[in-house]
Amino acid sequence: MPIILRLYLRAVRLRKTSLLILALAFIAGSATLAYALEPSTFGTWFNALYWVLTTMATVGYGDYYAKTAAGKTFTIFLYIFGIGLLSLIIGKIVDSVAAIHRQREAGKLMYQGKDHVIVINWSKKAHYAIEEILSYSSGAGVVLIDESDKHPLPDRHEVHFVSGDPSADEVLERANLRGARAAIIFSDARIDEPALVDGKTLLIASSIERIAPDIHTTAEISQDKHIANFRHVKVNEFVLSHDAVSRLAVRSALQQGNSDIFNQLLSRQHGDDIYEIPVRPDWRTYGDAFQALLREGATLLSDRGDLTINRKLSDPIPKEARLFAVTDEATYRTISAGKR
Repeated sequence: MPIILRLYLRAVRLRKTSLLILALAFIAGSATLAYALEPSTFGTWFNALYWVLTTMATVGYGDYYAKTAAGKTFTIFLYIFGIGLLSLIIGKIVDSVAAIHRQREAGKLMYQGKDHVIVINWSKKAHYAIEEILSYSSGAGVVLIDESDKHPLPDRHEVHFVSGDPSADEVLERANLRGARAAIIFSDARIDEPALVDGKTLLIASSIERIAPDIHTTAEISQDKHIANFRHVKVNEFVLSHDAVSRLAVRSALQQGNSDIFNQLLSRQHGDDIYEIPVRPDWRTYGDAFQALLREGATLLSDRGDLTINRKLSDPIPKEARLFAVTDEATYRTISAGKR
């Protein structure tokens, strides 16, 4: 018995690949030996392999069984070593799954997906942003990068967590930055000094531009005077901390009721939303687009950031135009598909 225990202890210390090779060799060798001992019982080598596997798995259907003394002796050997070896393999598999889960919780795993959105720096605002992204599409890929050592949303399996410094190349590579569609940099809530907060955001943005210059980057900054510091870094859009909240509060106080409109436009979870509408070949002017969309249940809002196009309805639509309209998702899908 001590010999058997020593063999088991040695098998436990084997690497997973070595253990797998040992198991395959053991199963193939056992099937060959069983067939050699009782060829009339099994008929073919494959039947012997089937018997070895059912015996090791403790299933024991009884359709094949050893009849000779040598075959029964080998069966006892298979009970002692085969079942133990299979249990050892199952234990290794369970350990591997648990290790992967621990690595996921610790943010050590590489993200393998594409066309995802990277959210940088965990905070309540980042939490709301992630929920909003997932409301657009339940299958949307989201990667959260933060310097904490534990997944802040362990129950959200759609959210992949990467732990580490967001400005470090290795961390951004683990988030598969090159395969992402967009990155959102939130201010680090653990830093109190606005200049230091924006300085860290600038460092992260410069790292993103160096690795993936074509990615659409949105950055939150604490003070608008710091935007000039980003002039050498490609950031597509800036969001001022608390700026939107302050302006919305003023509008709610001075123009009662319009905050509901902004709340709807800020979240796809409530009411209509803003969608980019593909320009149709038969639309010559903004008026053509406006009237066509109105008939289909949508309201033309802007061309890129230009909200004055309702006063330019006779103007031709430029080639570089990007039209945005307010509508619901069903109408948007119908318009996008070119259906009437």
